[in-house]
Amino acid sequence: MSINIFKKDDQANGHFNNGEILEKKPIGFPQDGGKLKPYSNLFYWAHAWAPLNDSIIGLHPHRGFEICSFVLKGEIEHYDTLLDKWITLSKGDVQVIKAGKGISHSEKLKKGSEIFQIWFDPNIQESLYIDPSYSDFRSKDFKIKIRNDIESKIVQTNENQLSLQSSGIEIYEHKFKNGVHPLKVKDKFYHSYFILSGTLEINNQQFTQGDFLIIDNESNLELVTVNNAKVFEIVSPISLDYKTYAEIHKIS
Repeated sequence: MSINIFKKDDQANGHFNNGEILEKKPIGFPQDGGKLKPYSNLFYWAHAWAPLNDSIIGLHPHRGFEICSFVLKGEIEHYDTLLDKWITLSKGDVQVIKAGKGISHSEKLKKGSEIFQIWFDPNIQESLYIDPSYSDFRSKDFKIKIRNDIESKIVQTNENQLSLQSSGIEIYEHKFKNGVHPLKVKDKFYHSYFILSGTLEINNQQFTQGDFLIIDNESNLELVTVNNAKVFEIVSPISLDYKTYAEIHKIS
């Protein structure tokens, strides 16, 4: 079994506007200095929050990547040059930017809000030549499945609710009742977990809010949860049939 652990203190830090927006990055940019580099078709993963004030990340460009923002708490506002208007997103909502040939956008995090911004590589050698697009998905659009004391919000599966071009991506948000739970790990896939709240234990190792795990090469796992643990999960392929941006540019 392979479990790679990146505790909150080991992740890269970031900030905007003199600390009005703070970040922890399980997967940072090369210059961020974090321990974890891009893998699979996951290029970047930042947890950002605005602790004291509303704050705006100014207009900036993107190309090629599929950039997803997941609103974990509060409210954010988003502007992009394709729609040319500000849109409000609330807790549980998701925005997907397929940057394609190029798009610029700006984000405003409201006081007390938190988001994940995650970049997927859909085969950037091809996506750089398609027109950009932008989509919103509301929290109510996602199905909830309850099984064995686990409540799972299904954000993305092979049914492709988010219409991602990045292959093999599944995204879930799990809420666990206190106890012991089986957790299946798919063969030939990474399972990446961010602990949103509570505590979970695997093989006598304890993980808490902000910790990040990557698990592969195991058919089944058993985990113990306390304090009503909540976990964000992304499933992604171990092998892809194209070279990623990170491989092309030797980011490792």
